[in-house]
This record gives sequence, structure tokens and C-alpha cells, in this order.
Amino acid sequence: MSGPVSLPGDGSAGGRGTGAAVPVEAPAAGPAPARRPRLRALDGLRLLAALMVACYHYGGRGGDITRAWGSSPAHQFPRLSEWFAYGPLGVQIFFVISGFVICMSGWGRSLSAFFASRVSRLMPGYWCAVLLVTAVFALPFVAWDALSPSDTLLNLSLLQMPLGAHRVLGVCWTLWAELRFYALFAVCVVLPGATRQRVVLFCALWTLGAALTDAADSALLEQVLMPSYAPFFVGGIGLYLVHRDRRDTLGWGIAATGLVLGQHYAVADLWHPHTVEAFSYRSTLVIIAVVTFGFAAVAAIAVGWFDWARWRWLTLAGALTYPFYLVHEHLGWVVVHALHVRLGLPAAVTLPATIAGMLLLAWLLHRFVERPLTPVLRKALVGAVRELRTGR
Repeated sequence: MSGPVSLPGDGSAGGRGTGAAVPVEAPAAGPAPARRPRLRALDGLRLLAALMVACYHYGGRGGDITRAWGSSPAHQFPRLSEWFAYGPLGVQIFFVISGFVICMSGWGRSLSAFFASRVSRLMPGYWCAVLLVTAVFALPFVAWDALSPSDTLLNLSLLQMPLGAHRVLGVCWTLWAELRFYALFAVCVVLPGATRQRVVLFCALWTLGAALTDAADSALLEQVLMPSYAPFFVGGIGLYLVHRDRRDTLGWGIAATGLVLGQHYAVADLWHPHTVEAFSYRSTLVIIAVVTFGFAAVAAIAVGWFDWARWRWLTLAGALTYPFYLVHEHLGWVVVHALHVRLGLPAAVTLPATIAGMLLLAWLLHRFVERPLTPVLRKALVGAVRELRTGR
């Protein structure tokens, strides 16, 4: 999960964070909203979504984490594991936030500026995470296998999924979804110039196209239009229209449509019958409730109900979310195994200690990788685009 926020979808690049001033559109497009403070609550919601995903990876599923604990997480957390199993829905919340933030950060920007901001925001932390996980997994005392040098190099391109290669980071599938969303939004909205009418048309056509993709059963259209994830991105875009003008009926309608369609896909992806073979049972009602919470939380932030939340630590929380999301799963296996199996710490101590360790690592990546490299890469990309335009 995006990112992606961001996590996938973080809008801090280019100085246009979640609290950037709302650009004023042409008068015919509707009333301009008053200038609002930074949306720090959106940063906090982003971290909450990342922690949901982390709890799922550490205690709500089987697979490699079972090797790390030495037994099933269901045995380690007999009561909590059934709730941790709803953690993947944090990705859907990420996608709603991403729709909101990308619409905000792309409004009034040129295509080249939008491209430079997205690449410079996502790639430094991602490159470092890929190399770090590969290096740790190559250590002789680590139980998990590293990928081949060829696959590792391919992973640096973020194109490993369409090319069918192995992934260094399990969560990179959400970044691939984010990249496709960025491309669609850039071509259809940013390139011709963002206006309310164009954004509304984009949301309507993407929603209809995604629904038709399901009916057509086309692998190519599935990759381009992403019917399972489109409602969440579109819903977030609708909520950004509401942020610009809370009386925007079409914005509310777009968000409501995203919720209705999104819960359908979330239930289809995550629900399964209650059988003894299944790791956990997910209730349809709880899935719908979590998805609704994600939309409702972003809506509440959009209309200003959380403008009072101005604590500076929320900004730091938002900054740590993306690097935390990148490294927490695979490196978390190593930390869980070291603390629980080798040192014998109980699961109730190992889980929060692992999360704290991954947050500390995320701070180091943010401080010593993202902060110095992001502006350098952005400047280089802007310069490269300028040279391309002038023919130098």
C-alpha cells in the first residue's frame, strides 16, 4: 500500500504539503475557499493507516512472519490477531488520502513541476529501502534470502511488477498503483490544466471506465484503470473539491460514489467464509465500517473540523509514514525474530519494540536520506526538463 504515500500520495514535495494554500481557480469555477492552516490531522491519519498495515504484517497474517515469531501470530495474539487482520484496509485509507493530496498538489502546477515533485518525493527513500533490505537479507545470520543482483537492480526502477520480477519490498505493489494514478491524473488533468470541471469529468470517466473494465475482463484495462483501487483515489479527489468548497454538491457526490464502490471492492478482496483453514475471519460489516471511517476521517479534515489539531509532532508523523511503510515489513521480520526467538522477549513487548525500532529507522531515513536528497533530485529533474524544452 500509497505512498505510493505519501505514504503513497504524500504531498510534501515541492513545498506543497498537506497544508499548502489552496490555489484560487478562475471565478467561473466557483468560490475560492479561505486560506487554511496546514492539514496536520491528515499527517496523523496517514501514520494511523501505516500502523494498521504494520499490525497486519506483524500479527494479522501467516507466512514469513510466522517464521519470525516461531509460531502463528494467532497464537502470539489470540485476541488481537482477529483485529489485526483488518490492517490491510489501511492501504485503502492511504489511497483516499492520496487522491486528496495529489489533486491538491497538482492544481495549478505544470506537468514538469508535478513530475519532478512526485519522483523526488518517492524515489530517494524507496531506493534506500530497496538497498537496505537487500543488504540486511544478505547477512549470513539472517534467515531470509536476498534477491539476485539483477532483480534488485530492476526493483530500483519500480517496474518490477509489470515485468513479473521478484520484489524486494512486499509493499511496493501499492507504489505501482500510485504511479499509475499519478500518470492518469497527470495526462488527464495536470497537462491540460486543472479546473473543477476537468477534475469532475476525470472522476466520472475513470469511475465509469473502471466499472466497464470489470465487465470486459481485460488484463490491459485492469492495469491501466485499476477498478479495485479507482474508487478510493476518486473519492479522495472528490473530498479535495469539498475542501475547496464544502458546498460543492458534485464533490460530495463523487466522494459518496467512491465510498459505495470502494466498500464493494474491499469486501470482495478481503472477506472469506469462516472456515477452520483460514488464518482469520473478517466480518463484512467491519470491513465496511473501516472503509467508511477512512472516507469520513478525510471528509472531516476536508471541511475543517480538525483545523484545531496543530501539534507539530503530527507533521513529523506524516514525514515518517512513508519511510516507515517502506521498511517495516521485511526488516520487521528480522527484528521480531531477534527479540522474540533469540532474546526471549514476550510478544507483548516485541510488537511495540519492533514498531518503535522501525519508526526510529524511518526517522533516520527521513533525516539523512529524504531531506538532503529530495531537493537535489527535484532541482536536477527540473533542470533536465528545462534543457529538454530548450533543445540544449
